[in-house]
Amino acid sequence: MTAFNRYLDYARLMRLHRPIGILLLLWPTLWALWIAARGAPGLHILFVFVAGVVLMRSAGCVINDYADRDFDRHVARTRDRPIAAGRVTPTEALALFSVLCLVALALVFTLNTLTILLAIVGALLAATYPFLKRYTHLPQFYLGVAFGWGIPMAFAAETGTIPLVGWLLLAANVCWAVAYDTLYAMVDREDDLKVGIKSTAILFGRYDRMLVFLFHILALTLLALSGARAGLSLGYYAGLVAGLGFALYQQHLIRTRGRDECFRAFLNNNWFGASVFAGVLLQ
Repeated sequence: MTAFNRYLDYARLMRLHRPIGILLLLWPTLWALWIAARGAPGLHILFVFVAGVVLMRSAGCVINDYADRDFDRHVARTRDRPIAAGRVTPTEALALFSVLCLVALALVFTLNTLTILLAIVGALLAATYPFLKRYTHLPQFYLGVAFGWGIPMAFAAETGTIPLVGWLLLAANVCWAVAYDTLYAMVDREDDLKVGIKSTAILFGRYDRMLVFLFHILALTLLALSGARAGLSLGYYAGLVAGLGFALYQQHLIRTRGRDECFRAFLNNNWFGASVFAGVLLQ
């Protein structure tokens, strides 16, 4: 294997060729940064958080594939992933995960103490999430906390504290993550049942579509409460209406529960997150 191919496999392991995960992690972080700063945040803080999102999402993908290395080879969509296919060793994966986390932590050390402490918690969330799917059907809830941990960190970095609106935004992100990651899990549901992986898609069963929409509505409700708490203008609520439109479109996509359609619905959540951010910009 050439050096170029090895680095390409590292990039694939970090899922850099599939930026949807970065975007789903980035949008709530940007919501929080703009609301906490009451406008555009400073360039230094913005750089730290955007870079941190890329690094920690990459680290999360690496540790996820490390944890799932014995399962992925039995799932059609994942059997060619670098660890499952034997192109990257588990030891190399752990080393890459450690480097990514250390670089992210080095960036956070340029911020205040509360943000640093929260970053350590965030790293623990990222490291432990992949193992939950062995023991509970609710890993999507934990993912929502892990993917939304940039929210309290953003308020800590900008204000030195975490107000109620920060926790409301985090709760909204948990509900949104349950919705979109259930869609993602619906793609692999049959394979997951065979190998013993647990998910909300399996737990929800025939009520999956209804509960995905319910969690989208809960997310939008909590986002509306967050906007009221932060004193945001009508432009913000226009963004939430657009988000509702995307949630309804996703219901249309998954009406037959086809794998490709469920994956398209999952990807469409990028526009849900973007519409909320557009509303924040219009505050």
